[in-house]
Amino acid sequence: MRSKWMRRVRGALGMGLVWAFAWAAAGLVPRLVFGFNPDAPFPIIFGVLGFIAGVTFSALLVLADGRRSFDQTSLPRFAGLGAIGGFLLSALFARMASLSGSDVLVIAPTFAVAGALCASGSLALARRAKTQELSDGGDSAPRGLEDRPNRNSIGG
Repeated sequence: MRSKWMRRVRGALGMGLVWAFAWAAAGLVPRLVFGFNPDAPFPIIFGVLGFIAGVTFSALLVLADGRRSFDQTSLPRFAGLGAIGGFLLSALFARMASLSGSDVLVIAPTFAVAGALCASGSLALARRAKTQELSDGGDSAPRGLEDRPNRNSIGG
């Protein structure tokens, strides 16, 4: 039971770090594309928000689909949970930053779309890693040792 929770906590932190990286990269866009050079470090701010969004998404995923594997979860469901996580983050951000209603109308859909995109990307990466693991055949013997008898087996 304890290892199950530790695995979930590590997974949530890992998801948060991956999302932080993605959101920090998005924070570079205003500077690189538009030449906008603000006083606030957007990549760091977006990275922190991405980390919170990733951890929130992980919590929602455990609550909604705790017993399902990635193969059993559909992409639209994953994206929907990511959008909910982004929306919840926007509500928290709007509350803490004391934003006006018009600002919230811009930030909430933006964070929801970012959450949905990151969730979809996370599922695609997880499925790709699973496919790669399966295509490796799961054979742990180093190359060149396949023909040697197994010393741990009854006949070896």
